Amino acid sequence: MILLDAQHASRRSQVQRLHIDWPLLTGLLLLVGSGLLVLYSASGGNLDMVLRQLTRLGIAFALLLVFAQMPPEVLRRWAPLLFGLGLVLLLAVLTMGDVGKGAQRWLDLGVVRFQPSEMMKIAVPLMVAWYLAETPLPPPLRRILVGVAIFAIPALLIARQPDLGTALLIISAGTFVLLFAGLPWRLLSFTALLAIPAMLTLWHFGMHDYQRRRVLTFINPENDPLGAGYHIIQSTIAIGSGGLYGKGWLNGTQSHLEFLPERHTDFIFAVLGEEFGLLGILLLLALYLFIILRCLYITSRAQDTFTRLLAGGLTMTFLVYVFVNIGMVTGLLPVVGVPLPLVSYGGTSMVTLMASFGMLMSIHTHRKLLKT
Repeated sequence: MILLDAQHASRRSQVQRLHIDWPLLTGLLLLVGSGLLVLYSASGGNLDMVLRQLTRLGIAFALLLVFAQMPPEVLRRWAPLLFGLGLVLLLAVLTMGDVGKGAQRWLDLGVVRFQPSEMMKIAVPLMVAWYLAETPLPPPLRRILVGVAIFAIPALLIARQPDLGTALLIISAGTFVLLFAGLPWRLLSFTALLAIPAMLTLWHFGMHDYQRRRVLTFINPENDPLGAGYHIIQSTIAIGSGGLYGKGWLNGTQSHLEFLPERHTDFIFAVLGEEFGLLGILLLLALYLFIILRCLYITSRAQDTFTRLLAGGLTMTFLVYVFVNIGMVTGLLPVVGVPLPLVSYGGTSMVTLMASFGMLMSIHTHRKLLKT
């Protein structure tokens, strides 16, 4: 009996050395498994696409494991270097990046082709948390302004590609770190008052014509049902036709008859709604909610300012990611080209998301016993 207890304790110690948060990992596995099921149907039964997604998932989970082994002190030391590298790569995109579908967002290094903007989804909250952790909270105004500059500069570079969706995610990542740092309510109120003139300036000087059309289409998609409004109209038809129980897996008509555009990437949520109905949507939302609540729990258990700000920023950025995609697919938000996290087909965004979850696991499993 003593020998069995010793073996059990030894196995448990080996598992703990992996620095994996098992509730969070379970939620992620259930989510990506559901995503593969929907992707197979959305791709018209394209097994090669599913296998490519599995390969990317393998790389993403390997990166999660790597980041989970890194103590938060290592992440803190790397923050300025990672942020600086990201800025250099963004500048390289503007000068020598690949152009696709009217946007210059990719760097082709021969061996690999990737979007440096995805890297900034990690680098920005890391850098803002690193900077604000150096001072008592709530931070003074000077620190707040520098913190805003840290995420505003890469957001402007990304918006010039143009990639407004990713730029908004970068802004939200930095903003949430500032909010967790304890911004004064007076400053928040003043910022809210500046939002209207800022949006007017963005509309007239910072947005391309197609981006303005997306906003106008969001307000009234029926104005151009065969043009700019086509995506939203077909998406809402697909979701509504699913009803309570859906049409069944592989039986979606809007997607399989190719009425629904971008069905395996940005609009994969509409495929799920059509084939699995309201119950399938609620199950997916429950998985997202479980992951977000677990990440917020990890945030609440963080032991220092840097890890608390970083964990909170990464968690809320993931929440915005989910909200923006579902909002645009259901017609609640303008279409900004944000994929459904860990479900849509793609590689770079999945890798960066898994890296952020690895950081969260590192924060939780590397906690030290505090003296009382």
